[in-house]
Amino acid sequence: MSTARHRILDALEQVLIAEGPALATIEHVAATAGVSKGGLLYHFGSKEALYEGLLARLTDAAEQVRVGTDVSAAVGEYLRQSSVADDAYSTTMLAALRLVGAPEVDVPTALADASDRWFAPVGALIADPVTARLVQLVGDGLYLNALVAGSASEHDPAVVARLLAALEPGAGG
Repeated sequence: MSTARHRILDALEQVLIAEGPALATIEHVAATAGVSKGGLLYHFGSKEALYEGLLARLTDAAEQVRVGTDVSAAVGEYLRQSSVADDAYSTTMLAALRLVGAPEVDVPTALADASDRWFAPVGALIADPVTARLVQLVGDGLYLNALVAGSASEHDPAVVARLLAALEPGAGG
């Protein structure tokens, strides 16, 4: 992706988070990115394409999750990453959340797809689908808590430790 496209998407994220979707006009995003309106439209032909670019960024970032083949280590890393809300992925997520209800794009489907892609490498290692779903829901809860509270809860390490213990062979997980 070109540097200009990155700057434009960064500007869109900034505007959506700080000012909301009503002010995320082509003109305002272009000015925030330091490009002309024509420059923005060169890279993103419409407001819909600009929003789709943001959602594609979210999906692309979700696919970057790398885990090994050890279930416990993979789940631990997934849950650790789920407790982080001050990274580039979270900025894109917050911006995408501001677009829920925008008629130009199907944000709920994009968010569900990103969540599924984020969890897929871990979920593939967990034999029981119900246990896999529980791990995903705990990760979602940790992430939402980190987004809302701005940091992890003091109880999160105990939650993660208990879940990892439940995944151990013979623990019934």
